[in-house]
Amino acid sequence: MPAKRPAPRLAVIDEPQMNEAQRALMEAIRSGPRGASITPRGPFAVWLHAPEFGQLAQALGGHCRYKTSLEPRQSEFAILCTARLWRAQYEWFAHEPMAAKAGVKPQTIKDLRAGRLPKSAPKDERAIYDFIQELYKTKRVSDRNHKRVHAVLGDAGTVELVGILGYYVMISMTLNVFRMMPPADAKLAFTEPK
Repeated sequence: MPAKRPAPRLAVIDEPQMNEAQRALMEAIRSGPRGASITPRGPFAVWLHAPEFGQLAQALGGHCRYKTSLEPRQSEFAILCTARLWRAQYEWFAHEPMAAKAGVKPQTIKDLRAGRLPKSAPKDERAIYDFIQELYKTKRVSDRNHKRVHAVLGDAGTVELVGILGYYVMISMTLNVFRMMPPADAKLAFTEPK
């Protein structure tokens, strides 16, 4: 029997009921790199309730997802690490297939989902993983982990990685606070707290 899902805290606004600012937000999302098929789900469904904020957030997200110097595999790996640490169900649901498509190994994805160290991950992903784990745990990064990531990503890439992490923490908090879950027919990646 599937686990009971918590009810969302905000209603999903149907497109015919959207006001001008909400329609403008959906148009901005669809006209950007995410594409015209995006529907008001996940964080977008939340941001429709504060469309001016949503405009800024989706623009930052478009940059974080599509315009950094990180390889898509590295970026998606970092996003999965964040989704796992925050147990953000929708974020995992949305990004697990993207990570696989970008080249994150199935075993690495399995290890991350289970909360295990991804021992078989490539060297660059392991450096990113250790950086992320230390940053989220201690709120700082040691010289050792900074040097490892910097050796892989360089100055701009290291800055962009921190930006990606910050953006996806915001996404994870948004999804968790407002209880935005994957579709009912999708299996949850993590056990929901009681």
